[in-house]
Amino acid sequence: MLANRKVILTLLACALPLAMLAALSSGPVSIDIPAAIVDGWYSDSSDAVILWQLRLPRAVLAILVGAALGLGGAAMQGMLRNPLAEPALLGVSSGAALAAILVLYYGAVSIGLVLPLLAILGALLAVASVWLLAGRGASASRLVLAGVAINAFLSALMALALNYAPSMFAMQEIVFWLLGSLANRGWDQVLLALPFVLIGALFLFFSRNYLRALSLGEASASSLGFGGRRYPLLVLFGIAFAVGSSVAVAGTIGFIGLVVPHLMRPLVGQDPGRLLWASALAGALLLLLADVLVLNTVGTQELRIGAVTAFIGAPFFFWLIVKGRREASL
Repeated sequence: MLANRKVILTLLACALPLAMLAALSSGPVSIDIPAAIVDGWYSDSSDAVILWQLRLPRAVLAILVGAALGLGGAAMQGMLRNPLAEPALLGVSSGAALAAILVLYYGAVSIGLVLPLLAILGALLAVASVWLLAGRGASASRLVLAGVAINAFLSALMALALNYAPSMFAMQEIVFWLLGSLANRGWDQVLLALPFVLIGALFLFFSRNYLRALSLGEASASSLGFGGRRYPLLVLFGIAFAVGSSVAVAGTIGFIGLVVPHLMRPLVGQDPGRLLWASALAGALLLLLADVLVLNTVGTQELRIGAVTAFIGAPFFFWLIVKGRREASL
């Protein structure tokens, strides 16, 4: 069984470069990829410019954001001990999105580190609010209800921001940005998100044993030396850094953090620590493949990747509900 898990995870790792090649080959213009690689970064040829300055940063950003969302979803499910927990469902993405909207359209500064830092702060406040509203030792249903309540409140605030947008153009930009997109993203966005995603991943790496212990219950985790607020805060900060910085550069992309941990959990033997890295890998692969689908969709306007992940995730969410009802009736 362990060998089969390793084989499947290895296949996932091998599939990522293939998906990257598919992403670099996708788009309205056909390019000669080998020639563009040989020409190099500083070449003036159109193929090299398209490859190095347009498609490659977009593909790298898809991998980075997908990994962050998968990692954040797995950590959130482990911390809340709720398989339905997901950054977008529990308001984390909405908190980051609201903060980013306020910076982009109502703040005095919208460049540099201000945007990701405030998006991270918004994500942190959202997940902390869910945790405090549900209460210590809350059941799965109460956690979901608390997340829905916080998400609804944040959505109302975003609707208010849209209502008072300074112009119709700004309103349209906000709506498109909330749908999630990797279009027109370059190396600036990659470099902006990368350090914060890495910091979040580092926080979650140091909390992996806490998530393992927490799967046995809070009392067992405390008896194993994981009592106090240090480790929960470490997980919260890890989720906020990873998800908040991703929302800051790519907008709201839902359901990656819900679908991926469910698919990967049987492959890691239900181990919350191993699930983190398996979910990061699968999240990167899933979002990159979704972006390949977006790039190959014919239309006057590019399909938003948030809509694609919603079409993938919503049926999966319905299936989880039906599955839960069947198990409850047995």
